[in-house]
Amino acid sequence: MALEALKDADRVIGIKQVIKAVKRGAAVSVFVADDADEHVLRPLSELCMEMGISVVHAGSMQELGKACSIEVGAAAAAVLKKAVC
Repeated sequence: MALEALKDADRVIGIKQVIKAVKRGAAVSVFVADDADEHVLRPLSELCMEMGISVVHAGSMQELGKACSIEVGAAAAAVLKKAVC
């Protein structure tokens, strides 16, 4: 899945929100910035491995933030499953 998928997808942004989405089974895939601190990303990466969710490396925090249509950098973002009504 490419960064462009974040622009129009239902998503969450930020380490804490992504971890919550992964824990509740709502994340389809997770994007992480290569320049984010390893000690911040490690728990998320380990959780994704346990839950079988793919982790996509997304360049810099600035690029990831831009892909999410925000004006600041982001360490992580997740594409969420579509809600079924």
